[in-house]
Amino acid sequence: MKLKIIITGDKVHGVGYRVMLVNKALSLGINNFNVFNTFLQGNQAVFAIIEGDEDVLGEFKDYVNNVKPEEAGVDNISFEDYRNAIPPIERVMQAFQMEQWGKGIPILLKMLEKQDGMLEKQDKMLEKQDSVIERQDITIGILKGVKEDTTHIPAMKEDTSEIKSNTREIVDKLQNKYEEMSREITQMKITLARIEAKVFS
Repeated sequence: MKLKIIITGDKVHGVGYRVMLVNKALSLGINNFNVFNTFLQGNQAVFAIIEGDEDVLGEFKDYVNNVKPEEAGVDNISFEDYRNAIPPIERVMQAFQMEQWGKGIPILLKMLEKQDGMLEKQDKMLEKQDSVIERQDITIGILKGVKEDTTHIPAMKEDTSEIKSNTREIVDKLQNKYEEMSREITQMKITLARIEAKVFS
């Protein structure tokens, strides 16, 4: 027996309806099954076609009538006899995989672009930090080269202390920023790995 199911409503696309129906068909051991999104008289619609014995189709109909994705907005569910050929269920699963690749690849490209931007900022921050440290070394070298003058020693010590304090504060800020960016990049790598696992699994 073959059956065509038409589900219409204001929100039946993008809520996991097709995946839910495929999973149910797989759990019932269905070999021939197809499901796709379309529009019917301006409304969102999900069409499913299924082939199986009477008991299996009865159980599938009960499932469709009683189970819906949490965010779905369904107005009507109808059932019709179907006469044409129905493809193997593996074909609709392959179509899902291609669809996910189509969605996932642009996301990966954007994330890689963002990661490149973050690495570029990190390099600039490290260059700035090196420059600050270099200026600090020059300043300390100059101070060491100054001849001792007992009348100016207290002032020089204060100046040196202030310079060291200021440069240390700048270095600390740069180091904190570097660590923060490193954590963000690590998180982005974890996210990329998860997306890649989902897309290519």
